[in-house]
Parts: sequence; structure tokens; C-alpha cells
Amino acid sequence: MSRAFDLMLFDLDGTLIETAPEICDAVNDTLRQFHLPEVSQQQVNDWIGHGTRTLLIQALAFAGDTTVDTVRQSDSLALIAAEFDKHYLRRCGTRSHLYPQVREVLQALHAQGVKLAVVTNKESRYTTTVLDAHQLSAVFDRVVSGDTLSVKKPDPAGIHSCLTQFQVERDRTLFVGDSSIDVATARNAGVPVWVLPYGYNMGEPIEACAPDRVIADFTALLATLTSLSPA
Repeated sequence: MSRAFDLMLFDLDGTLIETAPEICDAVNDTLRQFHLPEVSQQQVNDWIGHGTRTLLIQALAFAGDTTVDTVRQSDSLALIAAEFDKHYLRRCGTRSHLYPQVREVLQALHAQGVKLAVVTNKESRYTTTVLDAHQLSAVFDRVVSGDTLSVKKPDPAGIHSCLTQFQVERDRTLFVGDSSIDVATARNAGVPVWVLPYGYNMGEPIEACAPDRVIADFTALLATLTSLSPA
């Protein structure tokens, strides 16, 4: 018997860490600063997935009763984004928490020689701050953030770069996420994908994305250490 996978790749927000509350705090900090109405936690949950800047643009469009394109072209966007950056970096780690068994399972996988990587659309400065806030950085062999490469998920470049770096075949690699973006990324890269049901999938049921498997929590990953089959 041997482990089923030599490389496991993980989304961050909604998969490893519940980050939505503090993202919402930072968004509303920014909106208040510019005298705009606040947005709800559910709205922020549904906007998570394409990176923090895109989320901010969606919040500004809603709060200003305008379009996303109008916000993108606005002369004030750079200033507002810079202020959001300050608010979010200050908020990182204040109201986020690891999902159940994440730390223990990652440590067990790492101890058994499985290569571990994060592949997220969150910008690197936030990714690093959040991982450090929860003492999770040391367990990962690679972190691919939304600005690490020239493209983001669902483009498979992040996965491909990890496959190349660790010299692991696609069928020995597992992607673990929580959204249709993660499923599409894995499919585009040709690797198996398992998903958690508790994260952020833009308000849609995760089963509709047709992942290879929906797992209740992280402990399901431990079975891959003593099984030849990932099924």
C-alpha cells in the first residue's frame, strides 16, 4: 500500500481558511471612508473567488449603483484600492479561522512526504499575511498567488508550474477547493479535484460543478496516505 497522491494543491479562501468576515470588514471600512453604503456579508461571500481587487470593484459598483466597467475605468479606483489595501492588511487574521482539522491534516500529509502547495487568486501580499497569521506558511512547499504569474485561475498555469517544479504526474496530483473556479482550474490542468461544501461558490451548490468528489471535511484526505486508489 502507498499514498495515492504525491502532490496536493489547495485553494485558500473557503478551503483552508474562513476569511470572508474580515474581507467584509475591510470592504466596509473602505466604503465608509469614501461615504458609500456598506455591503452585506452574504454579498461578499458571493463575490469571493476572482481575487480581492475584483471583489472590491464589485462592491464599489453595488454601493455606487453603477457598473463594474464604470468602476474599472474610474480615475478614483487606484486611490480607493490603495486604501482598501491598508484596511485589509490590518484586518488579516482578526476574524478568520482555519476550518476543522486543516492544520492537523496538512501536517500529517507533509510528514508523509506529500508536496503541498497553495494556488489562490488572492494577491500575494494578502496570501502571505493570512497564512502567517494562522502559522500555516511553513507547511507549504509552494504558494502561487493571484499575482505570482501573469494569469489566474481558472487558467491552469498555476497547477502546471507546480507539476513542473515538483516533477509530479497529473494522475498523482490532487486539487482541493471549494468553488466552480477550482473545479474548472483542475479540469483545465487535467488533474483530479475534490471539493469542500462549506466554502464560497458564488451562491451556487458545489455539487453542480461536477467535481470528482465532495468531501465533508479535511480528514477525508488522510485516507489517501494508505490507499492506492483515490476513490
